[in-house]
Amino acid sequence: MRELTGQIKSHINKFVADVLGTATSRERLKQLSRVPLYSNALYLMIANVAGALLGFVFWIIVARFYSPQDVGLASAGISAMGLLATISHLGLGTGLIRFLARSGKNANLMINTVFSIGALTSIATALVFIAGLGLWSPALLFIRDDPLYFTAFVFFTLALTLSTLIGQAFVAERRAGFTLANSLIFNLLKLLLPTLLATLLHAFGIIASWGIPLVIVFLVSVFLFLPRVRADYRPRFAISRGIINEIMPFSFINYLSGLMWGAPVLLLPIIVVNLLGAEPNAYFYMAWAIGSVLNMVPTAISTSLFAEGSYDEERLGANIRRSIKMVLLLLVPAVVLVAVLADKLLLVFGSSYSENAAVLLRILAAAALPLSVNTIYLAVKRVEGKLKVITGLSAFVGVVTIGLAYPLLHLMDINGVGIAWLAAQVVAALVIGVGFLLKRTPARESRQSA
Repeated sequence: MRELTGQIKSHINKFVADVLGTATSRERLKQLSRVPLYSNALYLMIANVAGALLGFVFWIIVARFYSPQDVGLASAGISAMGLLATISHLGLGTGLIRFLARSGKNANLMINTVFSIGALTSIATALVFIAGLGLWSPALLFIRDDPLYFTAFVFFTLALTLSTLIGQAFVAERRAGFTLANSLIFNLLKLLLPTLLATLLHAFGIIASWGIPLVIVFLVSVFLFLPRVRADYRPRFAISRGIINEIMPFSFINYLSGLMWGAPVLLLPIIVVNLLGAEPNAYFYMAWAIGSVLNMVPTAISTSLFAEGSYDEERLGANIRRSIKMVLLLLVPAVVLVAVLADKLLLVFGSSYSENAAVLLRILAAAALPLSVNTIYLAVKRVEGKLKVITGLSAFVGVVTIGLAYPLLHLMDINGVGIAWLAAQVVAALVIGVGFLLKRTPARESRQSA
């Protein structure tokens, strides 16, 4: 045991020294930028972080022109759109990343099949959600009561679903630079609308300020960007049974796991607004938005790892090590910074946000570290096709987070949600770590005995 501990410490020290050497060498950083794993991940991270920063500007504007109650209702509505889009894509975007590179002449048909299924499913899901608002989210009934809000909400959900699938098509083609372009267009357009719609639509003005740019980005992506990635691509409605049979088994299992993994992210604002009210949800949502920026780093890296693994499984081990180095290099300093400056960061939304959400933000920042272990592990298992492991881990995180959030909300208000999220991520990461050590120990002993 002592020998194993010494070996672990030696590997960690060597690994940290390598990361620091990379961070301080301009030449090594230039070399890394030419590695597809890193370049794709960097484009995704820049897109996500730039989107988040511009998103903060959006919410700062919103906080100045709308009441906390309007902010709480709108953030729940936007989260509902995200949940419906997650439900609607059926994991087909993951299927694109896995199978598009090997689809040959059927690539365009595969893309259009995925888009067509996503469109039909998103419309149906949005209609069911609105019809049942009185049951699962009475706070959002104002959307159903106005025909304009009703119609716009359905179209916004459709645009979000298709934009997500298009982004995954870009990743599958190893052209994540277009994802960055989409993010910039969406977030810059989003800044122009809140002040114009504040007096006209009240809480739904925030939702519309989010949804209208989504529609524009979808149109730009499908008619301008995708034809540049694939010169012969033309959008059309198409559903190929052969393609569905090829990608759906893999896609659907990943869909279930992704749904369970993402459920807390999308359900928690809805739970908070219904249990605690619109104003506490506004405080929760802003802390959650900042904390989500940290999660974008491991998420982008794991997505790029999955894409590269789908292209070349033989280099998976090397790419795992590269991914871990990148996480350490970028995430650890960011977590420390957010934890120290949590109250200051929230001041940009107003003093009430800083007073009510700083502790929650520190908890969410800490959770980004175990989350990075879990997301990289899930990417590896997707490449390896270990679908039961993916589903089990995702279900565990989702169930534990939601299961703990309900009682802890009553005991600790919005901080209880952060504790639930942190606990689920830590336990999952510990299980992964213990499993890794148990797997390596017999192998090392057998080599020594030989």
